[in-house]
Amino acid sequence: MRFKISSLLTVIVTAMILVSCGRGRDVSSTTGWAYNNPDYGGFERRAQIEQETGPGLVFIEGGTFIMGQVDEDVMRDWNNVPRRVTVTSFYMDETEVKNIDYREYLYWLDRVFVDYPEVHERALPDTLVWRRPLAYNEPLVENYFRHPAYNDYPVVGVNWLQANDYAAWRTDRVNEMILIEEGIIELDVNQQNENNFNTEAYLLGQYEGIEGGNPLEDMDPNRDTRRVRPDDGLLLPRYRLPTEAEWEYAALGLIGNSYEERLTNRRIYPWDGHIVRNADRKNRGEMMANFVRGRGDYMGMAGSLNDGGDITVPVDSYWPNDYGLYCMAGNVNEWVADVYRPMSHQDVDEFSPFRGNIFETKELDEEGHVVEKDELGRIRYREEDEEDIQDRYNYRAADNRNFRDGDPITNIADGDDWTDIDASTESMYNADDTSPLGSRISDRARVYKGGGWRDRAYWLSPGTRRYLDEREARDDLGFRCAMTRVGPPSRRN
Repeated sequence: MRFKISSLLTVIVTAMILVSCGRGRDVSSTTGWAYNNPDYGGFERRAQIEQETGPGLVFIEGGTFIMGQVDEDVMRDWNNVPRRVTVTSFYMDETEVKNIDYREYLYWLDRVFVDYPEVHERALPDTLVWRRPLAYNEPLVENYFRHPAYNDYPVVGVNWLQANDYAAWRTDRVNEMILIEEGIIELDVNQQNENNFNTEAYLLGQYEGIEGGNPLEDMDPNRDTRRVRPDDGLLLPRYRLPTEAEWEYAALGLIGNSYEERLTNRRIYPWDGHIVRNADRKNRGEMMANFVRGRGDYMGMAGSLNDGGDITVPVDSYWPNDYGLYCMAGNVNEWVADVYRPMSHQDVDEFSPFRGNIFETKELDEEGHVVEKDELGRIRYREEDEEDIQDRYNYRAADNRNFRDGDPITNIADGDDWTDIDASTESMYNADDTSPLGSRISDRARVYKGGGWRDRAYWLSPGTRRYLDEREARDDLGFRCAMTRVGPPSRRN
């Protein structure tokens, strides 16, 4: 009998502990109201979840590193002086975006925007980048992008603006597929024009899709079902171009030559050593990347091609770096998100450095509601103005493209003349030669990095940087996408 009473007490105590633990999870510690309970209004609290890795991405654990050049600056630009910064964790494409990937994008644009053919035309890569005045490259003009032999080669001829548009499209297609697989919406291949799935439009209730067989139950006692919300953690953050700091950090892959918090040796390239050949016994002497070995030598002699590529090569060629990323040196240069300034290393923040923010706000109607999406199914934005800033408290206006460049907004230059509109950064960094201040660098100048098949070994170092107008393209310039990491910097085991 005594044993039975003891066992009963044990069961009761255990049940009380379980109830107590459940109460801690399911009841607000500040109000006492129950979470996820329609009887208490239905406020939903989701348990912390691990972010899913999007298609094609590799997790890059962030940390501190010395950003900048570690070898001699042979160009004497001194535009990337070494300094210590911290990069937050993020995700990055394992490879450069391929021709087949970009053709999938173009096919979707052509199929969906039937009334707006200019959208498809505007996205087409410039195949004429292969033409050179005294070279026979017409076969590449005609075949490189379309022929299946080049499916897995990096797409080129894409400017910075087109690369950003591709990243936005990829975000929508990935999130659309997540909702389809969860049964929240039905697959609709007949979407046309503005009636296409856009992540922001969906979250704001402006996408009229086909409801799936497994809609989310709404805990609100006045509703039955609801759409997915950001606090569900189901949709992924947007694909985007990596920042210059993220790209350089990922290219170096310092997790491979560090012990605890000690870096055993600096790297010039995305691999160890100061040479561009493989030092391992099995593959000793083989080239580590696709680049120009010397004047007129793009691939070596027949029978012993040094890097195996006359132009570009498939995106998964050679050996990945310690993060598992391919071709972070050579093959093609890659666009990054930053606006180019030669002195950015003196201006940018030590934490998540980036130059190029333009703050925008959604367009609202007179009643404060978001204006209906545009003809392409996207939410309308406009650049924030003084009225937006005055409507907020504790809000600092930022000028992150032209920071400390001498314009009146950043207030670092003395004299009345600097407050004149003609002396603002709008004219200082315009895109033509009419600037009264004569600058050659505009707000359209974007950084690219990594070296390409036309470059010498110097440009393979992640610390080197160059710039190009965001509207221009080249035959040795491509891109890869990145994605923000939400939550803790390390993945849970």
